Amino acid sequence: MWAIIILSFFVFLVIITNVRIVAQSNAFVIERLGAYITTWSTGIHVKLPFIDNISSKVSLKEQVADFAPQPVITKDNVTMMIDTVIYLQITDPKLYTYGVINPMSAIENLTSTTLRNIIGELELDETLTSRDMINTRMRTVLDEATDPWGIKVNRVEVKNIAPPKSIQEAMEKQMRAERERRESILKAEGEKQSAILVAEGQKASAILKAEAEKAAVILQAEAAKEAAIREAEGEAQAILNVQRATADGLSMLKSVNADDALIKLKSLETLQKVADGQATKIIIPSEIQNLAGLVTAASELVKK
Repeated sequence: MWAIIILSFFVFLVIITNVRIVAQSNAFVIERLGAYITTWSTGIHVKLPFIDNISSKVSLKEQVADFAPQPVITKDNVTMMIDTVIYLQITDPKLYTYGVINPMSAIENLTSTTLRNIIGELELDETLTSRDMINTRMRTVLDEATDPWGIKVNRVEVKNIAPPKSIQEAMEKQMRAERERRESILKAEGEKQSAILVAEGQKASAILKAEAEKAAVILQAEAAKEAAIREAEGEAQAILNVQRATADGLSMLKSVNADDALIKLKSLETLQKVADGQATKIIIPSEIQNLAGLVTAASELVKK
């Protein structure tokens, strides 16, 4: 009775110890009598006791391999330290288990040699400005090389490039000189633009001043012209008034039937006014002379 209980307990213990649960994103590589037989995926599994063996437990998650900085030499013989990061994922647990011994160490060595080959074809300036090209070439080479190992290289990043200290100092001096050169160019362009704006302002001011003077001259000429026109119109109006007055006087004389004696008397009065001026010679018509004689004779008769 006790033997049956002990045997049952032993069988139960054996079954329990050979039950395995595979978690998500994991895989177990199973060997039977030393030979690969299957790969367990996510779920519950039972292996044969003393016959089946779990060769390896593999994580199918994406992994990050951050390798130590590697010394590399550029095409122009500059030694620098480059630090790389590789993002990889195991796609075939069987190939990963049996493909290569210590896969991560193999990837690190492969990364180092590939990086040296790529940087050896580039000069210093190209190395510093060609990170995308370096990343792409390394990913292509590593993905192709690790495919037989059941590994997929998703991405490669050059994390840091550290040139020698002397090169860094020279680069800093070069960048400082370049910044000073750009500052000088910007300052010169600013001064040039300022001078152009000042010259354009002076030009516009001179043009406006000339236009204002021209407008003033035109206004003065128009004013003088208007004054001359008004003066001429005034003189013409005055002459017209004189002519009208003369015509009115003649009309009045005609209307009162003035005789020759009256006309001659008016002529004598006019001559008297002329004589009051600055003329040195006066020509007296014969009719007025006769009239003057009559006036003298009449005055003598009155005296007697």
